[in-house]
Amino acid sequence: MLVLATGCKNKKTTDMENPFIAGFNTPYNIPDFGKIKTEHYMPAFEEGMRQQKAEIDAIVNNAEEPTFENTIEAYEYSGQLLSTVSGVFFNLSECENSPEMEAIAEEVTPKLSAHGDDIALNAKLFARIKAVYEQKDGLGLNPEQMRLLEETYKGFVRSGANVPEEQQARFRELNEKIASLTLRFAQNVLKATNAYSKKLDDGTEVTLQLPSWEPFMQTCPDRKLREEVWRAYTSRCNGGEFDNTGIIDTLTNLRLERANILGFPTHADYVLDDCLAKTPKAVYDCLMQIWTPALKKAREECAEYQKMLEADEPGAKLQPWDWRYYSEKLRIEKYSLEDSVVRPYFPLDNVLAGAFNTANKLYGIEFEETDTLPTYDKEARSFLVKENGEVLGILYMDFFPRASKRSGAWMTEFRGQRVNQAGENIIPIISIVCNFTKPTADKPSLLNFDESETLFHEFGHGLHGLLSKCHYPSLAGTNVPRDFVELPSQIMENWCRNPQVMKTYAKHYVTGEAIPDELIAKIAAAQTYGQGFINTELLAASLLDMDYHSITEKQAIDPNKFEQEHMDKIGLIPEIISRYKSPYFQHIFTTGYDAGYYSYTWTAILDHDAFAAFVESGDLFNPELAGKFRHLLESGNTVEPMTLYRDFRGKDPSVLPLLKDRGLL
Repeated sequence: MLVLATGCKNKKTTDMENPFIAGFNTPYNIPDFGKIKTEHYMPAFEEGMRQQKAEIDAIVNNAEEPTFENTIEAYEYSGQLLSTVSGVFFNLSECENSPEMEAIAEEVTPKLSAHGDDIALNAKLFARIKAVYEQKDGLGLNPEQMRLLEETYKGFVRSGANVPEEQQARFRELNEKIASLTLRFAQNVLKATNAYSKKLDDGTEVTLQLPSWEPFMQTCPDRKLREEVWRAYTSRCNGGEFDNTGIIDTLTNLRLERANILGFPTHADYVLDDCLAKTPKAVYDCLMQIWTPALKKAREECAEYQKMLEADEPGAKLQPWDWRYYSEKLRIEKYSLEDSVVRPYFPLDNVLAGAFNTANKLYGIEFEETDTLPTYDKEARSFLVKENGEVLGILYMDFFPRASKRSGAWMTEFRGQRVNQAGENIIPIISIVCNFTKPTADKPSLLNFDESETLFHEFGHGLHGLLSKCHYPSLAGTNVPRDFVELPSQIMENWCRNPQVMKTYAKHYVTGEAIPDELIAKIAAAQTYGQGFINTELLAASLLDMDYHSITEKQAIDPNKFEQEHMDKIGLIPEIISRYKSPYFQHIFTTGYDAGYYSYTWTAILDHDAFAAFVESGDLFNPELAGKFRHLLESGNTVEPMTLYRDFRGKDPSVLPLLKDRGLL
């Protein structure tokens, strides 16, 4: 069969020339990145959707009575080609983007939305799933099979299976519009971020990428220049060519309408029904118990910085563009922690070795770097993850900024762990993407301490995927509720900043000298410094997210006005803004954290409580506790998450370790 490639009207390709359709002849069946070209994506997407449609038709038209095997398992294993091409395309579109990739995304996104709705709203398919679900207690299923059945049934209900027929056309339209708008939002943020750069008098350049922007805001003594660059960062997508304000208005109201069709009063109620928190009230209660002490501490910090500004410019009032500058200045005065003193002890490779060594001590796994595996970019490093000589998974790590890469840091997967229908374990292919300062001709990439914690954080997500030991792909690895998924990542930050562990990996990039005890003590003492700001801006963003998604009636939303009103309502001081202003708040308008940004704080309670168990045991690598926590990582979503947590900890989590560690008691 000949198919036309999108955007290449004169170019044709056969199925056997398309590496997705022909299959990957690579080690561990890794995507054949070197052979994949942009013209391969659309034919592979189309074929993947065609194959899954045929697989769904086979389930629906099966003359036999519905069973777990011929309905639930058959559905679970459908769409494998579509999953493969989606895993490659959408990951690369975030770190190897191009106009061609954007065009494909714009074309395929509504098609995928419609394809998903065709499955979710297939009445005959849902009837078979429901028939199996209603007899679940008499089927003799093992716990993971029972979990799959329950999650599959719930997933169909949440995807609209019970939507009345007269509302299904509008429901489909909503899904398509929401998918397209989230894509446009992300593209606008990437373009707006890349559109700005500022040449400085010393010949250097500041951009809106965080590794460039934040150090500038911390060290630039020119107040007017700080204001200019701060405004450039915080005004992204707020009007102009890459405006996202209209998208926010439309998207928020469309999400509300979809939630109403599904029987929920708000989008937040819909999202949280599938999370540990369950209700918006539980989220607000969680956030506010930390908001009050955090805001109090932020006011104290503000008063200190105001005095410093007054000394420099009598009569001047502290502004948001001053905060990082004076915070850094006072931090240096209090703890003598200049970035230039700290960074030399945290070269990227040393921090990476520290993360690997921590995982080795906890779980006995090893990481072997190799250049024999296919990679998607020359900067992406690849590792074999092994235990007792057996390869458990593949890990890619992509550390440095590119114009084609979105900002931030994240973990994702090209393939999740699973057991295939032949009973063979399929190992995961995990990717960690960051945006650290690039090495130069005379020095390696040197991280600040926050970036070191970021690496450990994303590595924790990676371990969740790599150590997965599940049967079914939809239950494996990080496929857990949003307010539980950050536990494996955030707990790793505790080992990163622990003085005992730091001593093993923080070594000067020139001399090889281990970080001095004095500097470790200063870093440890500084851990509670600035926590008023850090927690307040994070919680402000979390509350803003909840406010957007807790509206109960359709309304015209001016994001600037909405944000200001809701920040005033909680008493956010004007010297601090939400961590992300609405027009570039990608977590909640693009990457799936809508009504879920609170999860970083919710899970922080868990991770601090969990690490306290190791501290209380007197052994940071306590084998018994490490074994229990590994079981939590291996289990994915095969067991109710809080059951896994209580099995590990032996009790419900306490907020006290978090408040204590952040100096908020």
